[in-house]
Amino acid sequence: MKLPIVCPSCENILKVSQMKCSYCDTSISGSFDLPVLLRLTQEEQEFILNFFLSSGSIKEMARQADISYPTMRNKMDDLIEKVKTLQTV
Repeated sequence: MKLPIVCPSCENILKVSQMKCSYCDTSISGSFDLPVLLRLTQEEQEFILNFFLSSGSIKEMARQADISYPTMRNKMDDLIEKVKTLQTV
């Protein structure tokens, strides 16, 4: 099951309010922000994972996706800007 990150009612980013250990049943409650990478869409998370798995080579990612390097570079730049914005929120 995919972790929900957006409220289905108002579309704002959700916060974590409770975590529970399945081994000892300890619960921790509060209001915690999701990490930046979890606030990205599934597609954006996969893009970052592919970047990591291609040893940080945008050229290799472009080759695998059969798109031009400039197109892949633009996708990367857009994602970088989004991550920067999410870090300041």
